[in-house]
Amino acid sequence: MNSWHGLIDSDYRRWLPVTDRTPTVSLHEGNTPLLRSAHLSGLTACDVRLKIEGANPTGSFKDRGMTVALSRAAEDGAELVICASTGNTSASAAAYAARAGLSAAVLVPRGGVALGKLGQAIRYGARIVEVDGTFDACLRIARELAAHHPVALVNSVGNELRLAGQRTVAYEIVDALGEAPDIHCLPVGNGGNVTATWQGYRTYHSAGRARRLPRMWGFQAAGAAPLVHGEPVSRPETLASAIRVGNPATWEGAITAREESGGLVAAVTDEQILAAYRLLGRRDGVFVEPASAAGVAGLLDHHERGLVAPGQSIVITLTGNGLKDQDAALRDSEPPTRTGAAASEVARTLSLTP
Repeated sequence: MNSWHGLIDSDYRRWLPVTDRTPTVSLHEGNTPLLRSAHLSGLTACDVRLKIEGANPTGSFKDRGMTVALSRAAEDGAELVICASTGNTSASAAAYAARAGLSAAVLVPRGGVALGKLGQAIRYGARIVEVDGTFDACLRIARELAAHHPVALVNSVGNELRLAGQRTVAYEIVDALGEAPDIHCLPVGNGGNVTATWQGYRTYHSAGRARRLPRMWGFQAAGAAPLVHGEPVSRPETLASAIRVGNPATWEGAITAREESGGLVAAVTDEQILAAYRLLGRRDGVFVEPASAAGVAGLLDHHERGLVAPGQSIVITLTGNGLKDQDAALRDSEPPTRTGAAASEVARTLSLTP
């Protein structure tokens, strides 16, 4: 029998900002696979593990923070939650709001959200508002609405509840490996995930549960790399829609993670992201959305430049499931081969010999 009941009702509860009065709003998030990649391990001469966050209930790492945020919103008597999103946050907020019996409104940039994510938010019953602007404009509006109206903002910006939930990924990794890795790679968009993951490692290290701390390696898409350039990007462009952010709300936290860990934030091209996206499916059998492959792309780029010493323990966060952006998968593939309904025709197509 599966005894896992989500993060709040697990041993990680002690690390979360909840009390005995807090109702548990959960879809049994967390406890995601940590899969060894034989291909990446062999290529880099390191022990490379993939933290598959697409296995969370709504298909992304966002569920870790949302269980805490919505549990507390329910405790506080909120009736409406609101968020700005490039897709994954909207799907998660809508699902957990539905679970809590609350209404949800999500602000998304027009034409900037993968249909799978938009479909999720719609099916969970959220009110969808398409804004003629970027994600950054959506977030500005959401923050303004929360400041002047009785709604609960559930974006990770300044939201200790969301960040506390997202820290649990580091706890799970240390508990699974018995120690923190040498390097933790992950995509960076709005900056909340790299901030929370680093804080999680710091928390476990301070509590004596990890003897060392990893170097945090964050990777942005080259067309949306404000942290790399040191200034906002007014018109971020990348096929990796989940990290198409020009002015990260958790900018300071992401830079702190880089500086304190002795890590880095670098850019990878869309071509490198797509190559890693294909590799994960074909070599490891893991289907991710394009943005999720940015951490793999960054590791491969640094390995090719001789910047990855052999023998290290490396964890890569794969942030979201590939089913969220099926259009990307179909655009990046050859069309199916058509044959008649005869075994001989299929055999010829597959070059099978008698």
